[in-house]
Amino acid sequence: MILLRRRLLFILLVAGASAPALRADAIAWQPWSDTVFAQARREHKFVLLDLEAVWCHWCHVMDATTYRDPRVVGLLGSKYLAVRVDQDARPDLANRYEDYGWPATVIYAADGTEIVKKQGYLEPAGMARLLQAVIDDPSPVNYHDNPGRDATGPAAPVAARRAVLLRQWSGGYDAQAGGWGFDHKFLDWDNVEYALRTAARGDARAEHMARETLRLQRQLLDPVWGGMYQYSAGGGWDEPHFEKIMPMQAEDLRIYALAYAQWREPADRRTAEEIHRYLSRFLTAPDGAFYVSQDADLVPGQHAADFFALDDASRRARGIPRVDTHRYARENGWAITGLAAYAAVTGDAAVTAEAVRAAQWVVAHRALPGGGFRHDQQDTAGPYLGDTLAMGRAFLALYQLTADIAWLHRAEDAAGFIRLHFGRDGEPGFATNGVGRGAFPPARPQFDENVMLARFAVALGDCSGRAEDRAMAPVALSWLLGAGVAERRHAYVGGLLLAEEEARTDPVHVAIIGPKDDPVARALYAAALRIPTAHKLVEWWDRREGPAPRGEDIYPDLPRPAAFLCANGACSSPLFSAPALEARIRQVLAPPARP
Repeated sequence: MILLRRRLLFILLVAGASAPALRADAIAWQPWSDTVFAQARREHKFVLLDLEAVWCHWCHVMDATTYRDPRVVGLLGSKYLAVRVDQDARPDLANRYEDYGWPATVIYAADGTEIVKKQGYLEPAGMARLLQAVIDDPSPVNYHDNPGRDATGPAAPVAARRAVLLRQWSGGYDAQAGGWGFDHKFLDWDNVEYALRTAARGDARAEHMARETLRLQRQLLDPVWGGMYQYSAGGGWDEPHFEKIMPMQAEDLRIYALAYAQWREPADRRTAEEIHRYLSRFLTAPDGAFYVSQDADLVPGQHAADFFALDDASRRARGIPRVDTHRYARENGWAITGLAAYAAVTGDAAVTAEAVRAAQWVVAHRALPGGGFRHDQQDTAGPYLGDTLAMGRAFLALYQLTADIAWLHRAEDAAGFIRLHFGRDGEPGFATNGVGRGAFPPARPQFDENVMLARFAVALGDCSGRAEDRAMAPVALSWLLGAGVAERRHAYVGGLLLAEEEARTDPVHVAIIGPKDDPVARALYAAALRIPTAHKLVEWWDRREGPAPRGEDIYPDLPRPAAFLCANGACSSPLFSAPALEARIRQVLAPPARP
């Protein structure tokens, strides 16, 4: 996924210059467009991109200090065209510069050549020195960060690559402080999900890593309003950055739901409930769609630790941090998928209704002909892969949750749109955006999106039985497993391990045969939905509705509802109650006995 959790800030605040500040509109900011570079060529100027996030504390600080400094303003006005972009609004730019955090500062020559890229907050004096240095010597800096994204060398054999990925994943766990990574602390969803799956096979260390990360992440749960803060700085879990962005809410909700399904720990369910409470109260629009994020600051640029230490009444007396009320298809898809996982485990019909309502809104307001989706009401450089992929994944989750075949058809349509618009003409991987391939920046693959696409393709192929759906997975995996791609992710390769495993193994497959208005059939289906893994295929065939799912009419016509646990074209004997099905599933999923 375009997974935003890795777009973190790496530079801390340095004392600013003492020159008097100018007003906020002293810089003539422009939107990103090809015309900016045409103007730069005419006027012999450079282009500076301030790629920010509207929820980002240090972006606010930089706006209040650096971009009001007289020397910075003067240099920008004389030799630069200044461009400001909200990274949530432009997935193509966000994916290209995700390694540089927010704010990211990029300076280009007039022909679009990147000269210098900086990550995080730049204090006024440092920014002024940087601007002058580029004027004095505009030679591009070689960051050695493009080859691994644009082209890859020959890949090692898959088994060898898997072994390397496992070492990256395991070695990146912080045994002292907990969690993956040693700087910023947050729940990396894919790594924890892979730990959950490995723990289910009897790996005690993986179980410890998953349980400990889930426990520590609860320190980033807002105790008053619910919802997850983005991350903690300083190598520990006690310095939260207070922005609440949709990927953290949606994917944390999904992972805590999976953990609860696996271990039935009340604390995991309560955490999921608190995330859901926040989504419902703060990021849900009156029409049922989901907003994007909530700001880290009550007053832009002022650290808000004292505010978030208050109780509900005291907070509301001072105000509520700004909510970004854009309704992007991608963020809605993420939220729907998280809600579907939570509803599957809890059986909460109201949560299912919330997910369905949001999906219906996106279909009504963001759909494109052919099964794709816009990002916003209007897109400058779209369509973007992330929007159609997130919605395809959401539709598939709704199909599994509700057994309504209409959602499967929508997921199939989304897959068809992806094949048509984001494939790379025989090259491995799928590109972030599929239009304007001759424009800057050029379309290219992104890691999290291709991981999510590989997993979506496998799951969709399992549900639909269509070879063209599943065939997208090896295209994405061939890029992901190419030389130089996964190495750049350091420890954060759990998603690739999951995708590679799912592509070569069969899912846990349960078929429910019986009328959809029969309470026993409903109980069997609910039990199947609680299977503690995402790599599962749950089908419900009501013979009154037509042919069997995927055309597999291999089930006996019994006088009462039954469940079958299937693999390799064969199925178990019929199971006639939810407890019997759950017992058989536990037997199948039990880790092998230790010698």
